[in-house]
Amino acid sequence: MIIKSIELQNFRNYEDLNISFDEGTNIFYGDNAQGKTNILEAAYLSGTTKSHKCSKDKEMIRFGEQEAHIRTVVVKKEKEYQIDMHLKHNRSKGIAINKVPIKKASELFGILNMVFFSPEDLNIIKNGPAERRRFLDSELCQLDKIYLSDLTTYNKILNQRNKLLKDMVYRPDLKDTLPVWDMQLVETGRKIIRRRKQFVDELNEIVHDIHYRISGEKEDLLLQYEPSIEDIFFEDELSRVKERDMRQCMTSVGPHRDDLLFSIGEVDIRKFGSQGQQRTSALSLKLSEIGLVKRSIHDTPVLLLDDVLSELDSNRQNYLLNSIHATQTLITCTGLDEFVKNRFHINKIFKVVQGTVEERKEI
Repeated sequence: MIIKSIELQNFRNYEDLNISFDEGTNIFYGDNAQGKTNILEAAYLSGTTKSHKCSKDKEMIRFGEQEAHIRTVVVKKEKEYQIDMHLKHNRSKGIAINKVPIKKASELFGILNMVFFSPEDLNIIKNGPAERRRFLDSELCQLDKIYLSDLTTYNKILNQRNKLLKDMVYRPDLKDTLPVWDMQLVETGRKIIRRRKQFVDELNEIVHDIHYRISGEKEDLLLQYEPSIEDIFFEDELSRVKERDMRQCMTSVGPHRDDLLFSIGEVDIRKFGSQGQQRTSALSLKLSEIGLVKRSIHDTPVLLLDDVLSELDSNRQNYLLNSIHATQTLITCTGLDEFVKNRFHINKIFKVVQGTVEERKEI
């Protein structure tokens, strides 16, 4: 699959932009704060309905305007899709596929699969469990509509249960309704735990070989899913910690407390790995993501690289650039030195200056 073109109106710092992409490598370069990342954000939004940078639609609308429009044309298995997205200040976004409005965001998922790689992703291993859960969820939601539905349901039930625990402080009689929420939480939570475990097992098959090559055949990376409770014990554990949950007014066990373990030779690199090991493992994880998406959808996802090369040393830069030659890639960077030095083939170059994009014919 490829993104053929993107049109932006009043999105971020772009008043009006129409840009066509090559099916190979597309590079956007320019100084910081010129709008390079905004183009990648629009692409990501078109495939997932969410921004990687913010949670509110109104933050993406150009200052002084009431709404923004994104039109993305995608070619997938020789079929063309037009995705239109209207962002509004005080209303939920409107989405249409081939000019037909959709009611649920899940109807959009699967048309445009992407792997987004930003400098923040390099810290996924040393940051807290919430970052690693977000990684699991964002990937699974792109690949599995059932998981997306289960996760949405689980979060709603979790919020209701937590609200009930708080309300019980003033109304103890509400305790009788707690088993109703517990039963639903366990039922949905078990599905999430099982699917995450399956996903990590599939990821492990790919990430080990990639990391072994990047590390110069020196390191064996192992990923392990760390559920806060095994699915078969979830119901019993939830019952056991009920009194504690009531005191703390929050749900203390479940998939919302899970983590992902990264280890090299029995060493937990989340805590004891060097920065080099952590960054190499993060790079391996992202590259394995591409492989797993390919395997799942029998197509190649679009790769979005947001100013990542400047954060990697020359060996890792080389490995990354050599790994993406068969993938449509949108890259942002401040300069083109890395590509010249590595003699990397570039199909299209765009210079970005204060919300204007100009195509350059050569470096």
